[in-house]
Amino acid sequence: MPELLAGLTTTTYLAFCGAAVALILTPGPDTMYVLARGMQGRGVGVRSALGISTGVLVHTAAAAFGLAALLRAAPTAYRVVKYVGALYLVYLGVSALRNDEFDPTVGTDPEGSFRRGVFVNALNPKVALFFLSLLPGFAGTGSGADARMLLLGATYAGLTAVYLSVVALGSGRIGRALESSRFSSGLNWLGGGVMVALGVGVAVE
Repeated sequence: MPELLAGLTTTTYLAFCGAAVALILTPGPDTMYVLARGMQGRGVGVRSALGISTGVLVHTAAAAFGLAALLRAAPTAYRVVKYVGALYLVYLGVSALRNDEFDPTVGTDPEGSFRRGVFVNALNPKVALFFLSLLPGFAGTGSGADARMLLLGATYAGLTAVYLSVVALGSGRIGRALESSRFSSGLNWLGGGVMVALGVGVAVE
């Protein structure tokens, strides 16, 4: 049976890709964040999508090198990361409501959009534990397991980037269609409200 990497067959890899696509298509905080950001501009949304995909790589490395296992074994560490992530989401939402986070000029700050996307994903401990549960099942154990997990995580990040970029491009069209209408000011409140709600949801879950 063909192998992509020592111990990882093509069949197993394709099975992982199928599972990854199904999971990525399930709406969650990342999708909602990119949707809200994309409504402010195509470039902003795509950069946010790429930032979130980079955050996936952070969780992949954590799972491969055991940091995610620490979060699972240490409830206090998990809660600290959880609340930091929740506060960051609320911060983004409040900034939007104050018309500085979702201002159209944010599109001129490519690094800022990318960086915020990384933080939104990387500060979600649920994603870390999810990867700790998902990747070993496909990567297996023994020699080369870390390398296999890194390959699978990179694949997941790539698929995430493609999907969220499509979401960003689609939402960007909606934002441009409304930018000259009376609903344009409501975009800040919509996006900000979504971020605050997500932050509160992460904190209380």
